[in-house]
Amino acid sequence: MKKPAAITALFLLLGAAACSAGGPEEAEESSEAESAAPAEEEPAEEPADETQPEPEPPSLNDEGEIEDPDAVDALVNREYHLPSDYEPEDLIQADIRYASPGDNQKNLIREPAAEPLEQFFTDAESAGHELYAVSGYRSYDRQDVIFTQNAERDGEEQANTYSAKPGESEHQSGLAMDVSSESIGNQLSTEFGETPEGQWVAENAHTYGFIVRYPEDKTDITGYQYEPWHLRYVGTELSEELYKEELTLEEYYGLGE
Repeated sequence: MKKPAAITALFLLLGAAACSAGGPEEAEESSEAESAAPAEEEPAEEPADETQPEPEPPSLNDEGEIEDPDAVDALVNREYHLPSDYEPEDLIQADIRYASPGDNQKNLIREPAAEPLEQFFTDAESAGHELYAVSGYRSYDRQDVIFTQNAERDGEEQANTYSAKPGESEHQSGLAMDVSSESIGNQLSTEFGETPEGQWVAENAHTYGFIVRYPEDKTDITGYQYEPWHLRYVGTELSEELYKEELTLEEYYGLGE
């Protein structure tokens, strides 16, 4: 009667074989499950600070004069003066239409502004507007004569609203040009802003690196009367920003608030 014992032993062996046969497969599945588990995420990097630094006004020397008067974006006004002996070394006469043609000091402008001014005049003419350059560079001594005459005629307080003292004029920088049109006799008057030429200038000057320096609604900031004829070259990047944001140079440098 040993057969039942033998049969029992056989079943036990088969069961053990079945259990051991499932071992590696289960281990594989366990390994795959572990590898499929998501890895821990690393903390995200904080975004870099892209805030642009605020532009700073020009540095002044011990005499209260602008240290870098050649800078195209230099602020020139009653607080930021040009040195009395400053005369740009790159003054040239642009190939444009002048109200007083000839070899005149007032027909000069600095070289960086000359080519943009030429293109400005060319495109104005293509749009049907004839512009005339009336007054560009003006030396310290010449500005002294002009302001003195204005002060004698109207009084210094009144003269200060429309005329700059020597060293305080953008014309000495060589980056300013007064423009007008024949429709008003090439006069420098607020009437220019109402002419088709003046309106075209106001709408397009920034495209060429120029700004209307003394706008009508910012007289309390610039300290000067509205001058639709007075163009100042600051470079295209800055002129586009000032036009878009409707800022004066004072406001751009945080001084007009």
